[in-house]
Amino acid sequence: MASNTLYLIAILSLTISVLLSLHPQPTFSFVMEDFDDEKGYVLDHPVIIPNIGSRSRFLKTSPMKDKIRKGAHCEPDPSLNICNGISTNNGTSLLYCCKTHCRNVLSDRNNCGECGNRCMFGERCCGGVCTDVVHNVNHCGKCDNQCSPGVQCDFGYCGYA
Repeated sequence: MASNTLYLIAILSLTISVLLSLHPQPTFSFVMEDFDDEKGYVLDHPVIIPNIGSRSRFLKTSPMKDKIRKGAHCEPDPSLNICNGISTNNGTSLLYCCKTHCRNVLSDRNNCGECGNRCMFGERCCGGVCTDVVHNVNHCGKCDNQCSPGVQCDFGYCGYA
């Protein structure tokens, strides 16, 4: 009896695996908006970045930098901070040091507009302001996604109803 049960469970699990692999769309999708395909931020104006790890008094700064990687480590001390209000990506990002990591306060849900300001469920950080993207015709489903005139935004989709 036990061997028949194990045999049936094995057949059932293989059948489910095959069916899921044949499904053309992802069954479970989790969108992480804060982790884009880009590997970093391009600085609008190259700056001299303090060399925090240097032990020599003659090597206090590193050469000019024009890019900062996403989530780069930063120091809370503003004089040593590599992302202290730096504008990047042609003004579309503004980096600040939040809990020792560079964060874009114009689009980060956990640091929207300022460090530690978390957006609520159904909101996204649009230009540094927590914005309802579920029913807002100017930000429907994501920031700056406008519905056509007269079309409602329902559940993050234009003209859903």
